[in-house]
Amino acid sequence: MTSPIRVTVLGPTGRLGSAICRALLDSPEFSLAGAVVRSESPACGVDIGSWLDREPIGCIGETALEHAVHEADIVIDASLPAMTVAAAERLASLGGPGLITGVTGFNRDQEARLAVCADKIPLLAAGNFSLGVAVTEALVRQAARLPATEWDIEVHETHHKRKADAPSGTAIMLARAAADARGERLEDIATWSREGTTGPRQSGSIGFAVSRGGSVVGEHAVRYLAELEEITISHRALDRAIFARGALEAIRWMTNNGEGRANGRYSMQDIVG
Repeated sequence: MTSPIRVTVLGPTGRLGSAICRALLDSPEFSLAGAVVRSESPACGVDIGSWLDREPIGCIGETALEHAVHEADIVIDASLPAMTVAAAERLASLGGPGLITGVTGFNRDQEARLAVCADKIPLLAAGNFSLGVAVTEALVRQAARLPATEWDIEVHETHHKRKADAPSGTAIMLARAAADARGERLEDIATWSREGTTGPRQSGSIGFAVSRGGSVVGEHAVRYLAELEEITISHRALDRAIFARGALEAIRWMTNNGEGRANGRYSMQDIVG
């Protein structure tokens, strides 16, 4: 019988982190080898199985990364940007294991530091763990190769009322895919919001529209608008379980039947592509 893939989770108490932990515990293919929490977390020093209202599993919430990864085949991250970067740098100094992160919202300095880490460990950065979103991203990239002078691009996204950031990391990821396909930097052509007398739309720009309300898990649509026709590529998340399921696929891909991956930067496109 093949040994389970041993996984350490960073940020196991949040919505995504706890969903990933539950999915790991529900599958005999995986084992929860470690959990890293902040010192002020109520899960610090607590058995993560008990924290999740399961049977105790002997995996205690640790604050020191080294204590949580010494038996792990891979680390998966659902924390916050500062914690992600600190963990990546520490794993790089330790020589592994590799890191999968579903965290978004990195600033330019943090992105640069992650790039340095990817020279020393395999690092998969997912703007969204959903496999459906990964396919959507590929379609967005393909459609963006339509003549730029004829097609305007607008990104619409809706999330639950508790979401703190806007636009969502997924909306930015999709817009960046479109910009890259056109040979542009998103930051140079993005219109993040519109209000008042804005004047005519700037040709070649990518616009954003954001809605917040209720308990919407996540809806994204990328619209390509020409004078006489329109293409819309959209994705709607119906249950948060899709993110945990995609995270497990990322773990399988990164561990690669025990062989692992070469040092470098990866994305969900590597998995679906």
